[in-house]
Amino acid sequence: MKILKTLTLRGPNYWSIRYPKLIVMRLDLEDLDEVYSNQIDGFYDGLCRLLPSLVEHYCSPGYRGGFLERVQNGTLMGHIIEHIALELQELVGMRVGFGRTRETADRGVYNVVFEYVDEQAGRYAGRAAVRLCQSLVETGTYPESEFEQDLADLRELMANASLGPSTETIIAEADARKIPWMNLSARSMIQLGYGAKAKRIQATLSDYSSILGVELACDKEGTKTILRDAGIPVPSGTVIRYLDELEDAIDDVGGYPIVLKPLDGNHGRGITIDINSWEQAEGAYDLANEASKTNSVIVERYYQGSDHRILVVNGKVIAVAERVPAHVIGNGHNTINALIDRTNEDPRRGEGHDNVLTKIKLDKTATDVLARQGYNLDSIPPEGERVYLRATANLSTGGIAIDRTDVIHPENIWIAQRVVKTIGLDIAGIDVVTSDISKPLRETNGVIVEVNAAPGFRMHAAPSEGLPRNVGAAVLDMLFPEHSSPRIPIIAITGTNGKTTTTRLTAHIFRQTGQTVGYTTTDGIYVGEYMVEKGDTTGPQSAQVILKDPTVEVAVLETARGGILRSGLAFDQCDVGVVLNVAADHLGLGDINTIEQMAHVKSVVAEVAAASGYAVLNADDPLVSAMAERAKAKIAYFSMNPENPILQDHLRRGRLAAVYEDGYLAIKEGTLTLRIEEAKHIPVTLAGMAPFMIANALAACLAAFAQGVGIEQIRQGVRTFELSVEQTPGRMNLFKLDRHHALIDYAHNPAGYEALGGFVKNWQGQRIGVVGAPGDRRDQDLIELGALAAGMFDRVIVKEDEDRRGRDSGVVADLIVKGITQACPDRDYQIILNEVEAIEFALKAVEDEGLVVITPESVSEAIAQIKAHQTP
Repeated sequence: MKILKTLTLRGPNYWSIRYPKLIVMRLDLEDLDEVYSNQIDGFYDGLCRLLPSLVEHYCSPGYRGGFLERVQNGTLMGHIIEHIALELQELVGMRVGFGRTRETADRGVYNVVFEYVDEQAGRYAGRAAVRLCQSLVETGTYPESEFEQDLADLRELMANASLGPSTETIIAEADARKIPWMNLSARSMIQLGYGAKAKRIQATLSDYSSILGVELACDKEGTKTILRDAGIPVPSGTVIRYLDELEDAIDDVGGYPIVLKPLDGNHGRGITIDINSWEQAEGAYDLANEASKTNSVIVERYYQGSDHRILVVNGKVIAVAERVPAHVIGNGHNTINALIDRTNEDPRRGEGHDNVLTKIKLDKTATDVLARQGYNLDSIPPEGERVYLRATANLSTGGIAIDRTDVIHPENIWIAQRVVKTIGLDIAGIDVVTSDISKPLRETNGVIVEVNAAPGFRMHAAPSEGLPRNVGAAVLDMLFPEHSSPRIPIIAITGTNGKTTTTRLTAHIFRQTGQTVGYTTTDGIYVGEYMVEKGDTTGPQSAQVILKDPTVEVAVLETARGGILRSGLAFDQCDVGVVLNVAADHLGLGDINTIEQMAHVKSVVAEVAAASGYAVLNADDPLVSAMAERAKAKIAYFSMNPENPILQDHLRRGRLAAVYEDGYLAIKEGTLTLRIEEAKHIPVTLAGMAPFMIANALAACLAAFAQGVGIEQIRQGVRTFELSVEQTPGRMNLFKLDRHHALIDYAHNPAGYEALGGFVKNWQGQRIGVVGAPGDRRDQDLIELGALAAGMFDRVIVKEDEDRRGRDSGVVADLIVKGITQACPDRDYQIILNEVEAIEFALKAVEDEGLVVITPESVSEAIAQIKAHQTP
């Protein structure tokens, strides 16, 4: 078997709207084509031995063991690889389940599609599944060492991709609320929402985190000074920079016991508590000094009590946890070393912050803490005795958390909320030492020992004991208060022809509302009046540029089939999904071989329109109008034919539509009619002579109206939008030369030629066409283009693109000529392969008042060539 290509889909796609994160592996079965699993000796038994958990795969039979039953009775290898790729991910804790395997037009080649959590892990699982199956086919087994290595590699990939427990807490709540999010490319930042409505987080820092507050919280001594001045109980203490200052500092805070910690430390590094002798103090100073970036050490009075963390979000106490340092409980039989091993076997414990709890590590700090309690690693503590391995209660060093949210005293809540306001943080973790958090601090001699910016959420979201708290919800309530949306309007536009013009016109209409519009086209990415990036930008990466832009208030996104197939959509849903038409273009590429399959690709845009939004569909195209059955959004039809039965039935039901009737573009809803403008007064329609441009304008007007744009603003938009090289390069650009006209249009498929012909046939005068097509089109498409050109023009100049896309020179031109001669044997034509020479020939040959129509490879170069012929 051979993997020919692997695609990573990251958004709603051709295979699934519900499961956006999919791997598509194009797999050539080679010698295993048409070889069923029950024909391979030992395959079923070997698979069951290696992956007995596959019994949980129901597959098409719909019951436990259904998939293995199919393997036993005989199924093809692509289907088996799909299930193994899913199961490998499941075995390391990645919850996946969706899969599909479909044969392509190439014999023995299949698309194996399966869900992933992390894309690198998903791609790895696909490769590992192929290796595993190949080994089972050849030997009936797969080496245990390789299998374990596969799982280890997958675990590592999953760990590397982890967002961290605090971020994942927020993201899980965002997913539950259907708030879209995406990774940003720097500093581990996450964007929640789209465009001007978006907010950013970095762990538990947010857009609302004050730099002054964060800096003050990082300055532990400065924090204490501010709080002490506000009358808030804090430990007495001082800051030193040299060891010879330590003895005086101990006297200043009232003597032992004391705490030493770095001025600018975090995660409990360099902290030593309950110091009771000079010898301990000297060692603790070195530890704190080493952990401090500024070599500054805080000397504080040590206060007896338990360590508590109070989480405050947006000025309110959200959760409280008592933190207990890493420890073991004696049983009277096992050594401390054995008790640590047993504690670390808890499946909740992992390395660093990856799990709910962190494994306890043995190091000099642990042995020193043990020694202070009179123990070593070989000691056997009595049953029930708690033996500490750390002096501080950080979870990152193996500590545990006990939820105390429901018992904190109201006065302590008041103090905590006042502390956070005083420091100036939106999200803060307050460290409190008290013997009883249910009593006021003044009664227990409790103190605020630290205020932490970017506090960890793990102890609250998944405490070792007690009720988990949905702390992520509080963050999202702050970032997106009630009735505020994280989304901007998204209008997604697809179709075979007319996408760019419709996108530009739609964006222009929305600009009449005064909002900042971001849009993507085959010409470039635009925000407002300015181009961000030039090029064919109709894929998901370009769309994300718009959706990440904090100035964009409305997104209008041209959405081409290539991006949908290669990566899926950049957004989870849109407010208006527009499908203009579906025609035979790009067939034979990307395993899309029929026009029905192409319609399925385009329908993704209609299917992701939100239930509260609209799918705007062409009622005159049966493949497009049929998409209404798959859409969950409300349907709005546009039509060039006011008698269209689909349109008429739709209007009888009181629903929304746009129609061209009596020379006017109009919006209709039931019996209500709102006329927009007469077509001959709308520049994009070329005085009403270009029917396909009227259809594009109908779609744009309907999309805007469905999204709440007023009819006057729509009218102003269509009146002021010009088919110019500035606004619509390569889209029906008509030039007046000295004695004739030239038209440039990027028609490159039969449907585009037919649409162009609707205008050309209305021209009163000679019509010369300079025509060609991309070389990756099918032979029959190129022949059809020739036939259409013969019907449109009095004379045809056949040229070729410089990039022939794998074709030999002259082949495309010969096929177009074949179509010309078959359709009109007497039609006058010439072959001039060079595009520049072909255009020059046509401009010299055309009669007065004639029209030269050019379908260029390079729009910009063709425009420049035509402009050179204009009189200054």
